[in-house]
Amino acid sequence: MRELELVPRVAAKQKRGMKVRVPKNAGLAKFFLGTSGRILVVGFALMTILGLAVFLFFYHKYSVVIDQRLRAGPFANTAKLYAAPESVVVGDVTSPAEIKAALRRSGYSDSRGNLVGSYQVTENSISIFPGRDSYFDQEPGVVKFAGGRVSQIISLRDNTPRSQYQLEPQLITNLTGPNREKRRMVKFHDIPTVLIQAVTAAEDKRFFQHGGFDPFRIIKAVYVDLKEGRKAQGSSTLSMQLARMFFLNQDKRWTRKLAEVMITLQLEQKLSKEEIFEDYTNQIDLGWRGTFNIRGFGQAAEAYLGKDLSQLTLPEAAQLAGIPRSPANFDPFRHPDRLRERRNVVLGLMRANGDISDRDYALSIEAPLTVARGATQSVEAPYFVDLVNDALQSKFQDENFQSNAFRVYTTLDMHLQRAASEAMRLGMQNVDEQIKKQRRFKGQTPPEAQVALVAIDPHTGAVKALAGGRNYGMSQLNRALAKRQPGSIFKPFVYAAAMETGVTGRSPVLTPSTMVVDEPTTFWYDNGRYSYEPRDMEKTFRGEITLREALAHSVNIPAVKVAEMVGYDAVVDMANRAGMNYKIHPTPSVALGSYDITPLEAASAYTIFANQGNYLKLNFITQVRTQDGKTPYKEIVEPKHVLDPRVAYLMTSLMEEVLRSGTAGGVRARYGFNVPAAGKTGTSDRDGWFAGYTSELLCVVWVGFDDSRDLDLEGAHSAAPIWMEFMKRALQYREYRDTKPFVEPDGIVSIDIDPLSGMPASAACPKIRREVYIAGTQPVGTCPLHGSGRQGVTTVTGWETPSSDKPAALSPAETAPRITGSSGDGLSAPGAAATRARRQEAADAGAAAQQPAQEQSKPNEKKGFFNRLKGLFKKK
Repeated sequence: MRELELVPRVAAKQKRGMKVRVPKNAGLAKFFLGTSGRILVVGFALMTILGLAVFLFFYHKYSVVIDQRLRAGPFANTAKLYAAPESVVVGDVTSPAEIKAALRRSGYSDSRGNLVGSYQVTENSISIFPGRDSYFDQEPGVVKFAGGRVSQIISLRDNTPRSQYQLEPQLITNLTGPNREKRRMVKFHDIPTVLIQAVTAAEDKRFFQHGGFDPFRIIKAVYVDLKEGRKAQGSSTLSMQLARMFFLNQDKRWTRKLAEVMITLQLEQKLSKEEIFEDYTNQIDLGWRGTFNIRGFGQAAEAYLGKDLSQLTLPEAAQLAGIPRSPANFDPFRHPDRLRERRNVVLGLMRANGDISDRDYALSIEAPLTVARGATQSVEAPYFVDLVNDALQSKFQDENFQSNAFRVYTTLDMHLQRAASEAMRLGMQNVDEQIKKQRRFKGQTPPEAQVALVAIDPHTGAVKALAGGRNYGMSQLNRALAKRQPGSIFKPFVYAAAMETGVTGRSPVLTPSTMVVDEPTTFWYDNGRYSYEPRDMEKTFRGEITLREALAHSVNIPAVKVAEMVGYDAVVDMANRAGMNYKIHPTPSVALGSYDITPLEAASAYTIFANQGNYLKLNFITQVRTQDGKTPYKEIVEPKHVLDPRVAYLMTSLMEEVLRSGTAGGVRARYGFNVPAAGKTGTSDRDGWFAGYTSELLCVVWVGFDDSRDLDLEGAHSAAPIWMEFMKRALQYREYRDTKPFVEPDGIVSIDIDPLSGMPASAACPKIRREVYIAGTQPVGTCPLHGSGRQGVTTVTGWETPSSDKPAALSPAETAPRITGSSGDGLSAPGAAATRARRQEAADAGAAAQQPAQEQSKPNEKKGFFNRLKGLFKKK
């Protein structure tokens, strides 16, 4: 029975075992087959379809955006600033490599498809082919070389020789609208291998292997972040960084991350790895230099290292590659120690990747950090670029500056800009040494003086070189725009008002030989309510001197006396006509330059002397072109005639004396600057100036402190040496080398005078000087100090008519007034007394010479001398 009972138990157990074998997901299947499961499945399917639709929508959206951006060019919103064009002339000392380098800086390449232009180089020639976007509408040409010089220039249009060929303007920098970004564009094949290795080692070592995302990097970043408990390591590839830089803002929402993924996928599909790396190289943020954001390694090499990207060394490449991690923390000027540490980290990564050897690594980590503090000053003319940028914002304020991709052609001469930078460097070293020796700074470090230089074409007003300080990276304050007291560089406008009396007929007529007394004088003004008592730095007095001598030696009291005689209002009017309109009032101090002007205003004002009486506003931009070739702006030079050219010539002649025998004579001799030039030193308590010009170039230099503390240096010892150094360097270049004597306009009379009397010289005069006058204002007669005799030669420029048809010269009484001033105090300086005594002695000798011979005797001559001494004691 027990065996029989066993069967149903086994059957029962098997039956129970069948239940155990039911699939475990049978309940889940039953759920999905049920109503709730079906709803969930349909919902999931709908969500998947919706997600896919959203993905495709955004993928298409960003695809369109990227396509538009790539068609226009990734940097289509970048304005390019170009310098003035240069010319190659037969006989120039240069080489094919140098011209090639200049063409590449202008945007040319060896590709015939380049829209700007292309070139082909052989051992002894370079062929130049301007493109559709060339600045010039000119023929292609070939420049041939022999013996290190240009031997021949041939037009490829008609195979005929040419004497010169104009090169494309060189690129100064790129500028992106109001964002104040600068970038220097480079192509992938221009990027040195060492920089590619450094960047990939520092930012994305598998860049050329992955498809836009690096899973290993992402996993490592997650692990490090979890381990550190913070975001310690980034996972973005170069492609992802480029997506953020080009197409996205700084929004931190999840949608931005989604867009970044979409754009990265698009970029990897539409661009090659080389193209992605090239765009990254040109767009990456590398910090700030002054007020400009430095974008791209090309610009960073110029701004931080002062060299072209192709010239990078291994340590320099690692140095630049280390900056993108944190541009503010690794600023080479503010945090050089941090950047050096970061550079060495990058070098270590390069060694780990096998890019460099152990020996190269060991040598490179010991190399000093490269920082070219003056690089931007000379290479990019940053203060000039600032002014151009401001002018563009003003001219195109109603347009979207960023969307026009302007090509801006400026007036800047790159050679002169470099000359200005070097002249300032050398000149300010000398200024620093002089300041260091001043007693007030004994035992302490003196503050650093600053400088501004403006050089212009005096016939067009085009600014050829400009610097607003010693170091743009350390200070972006543009001193060329700073208002300072001009001191004696204002005096020529006083004397111009005086010389103009020879044209207007206003009495008395003043000429270069008019005598003026330098003596202590009190000047009353505003109906006698106020007084003014000027002094010279030497605190001595010269007595009677000519206006020429007074200006040449920058004597103060004669300048104020001249201003008083012609009228302070006339002086202010002259300043206004020369473009100086800033709060200049008709007071005695106006004659000594007590009212502020800027170096730019001073340069513009001096054009009335250098340009035959024509005033020119300064200009920085010659023309602006859009991407489609239109010209929305073109500079039109409009000279304004404000001064008779004869007066302008007299002032040039007077200022030539400043460099010949006056306050700038010594520094001119020291620098060996011997070409025809005119200029004026200027000194105030706080400022040193020099303004001067040749027939081809006008330059103004200012030196002083930003905080307006006393400089205690005359313009002849601070600004003038910089001016001389700059002008000497300018003479090395063809455009400024052909300096000519200043041309006399019609209606100028030249006669020989005695400088002691200011009257036409006789044969008996011991000293004779050639003097110039406006025809009809020259003095007549002979020198009263040295008797009669042969009168000097008179020359009249521009007159071929008989002498009887020429205007009669004015009488001595009309043309040689004695300016005494307004004090009425009867004071007479010792110098003036001595001068008058010498004149009396000479007059006595002259009178004796005119008497019969029997009436002359040596005792009488000696008696005159002792009588003069006796007279001096009686006066005392």
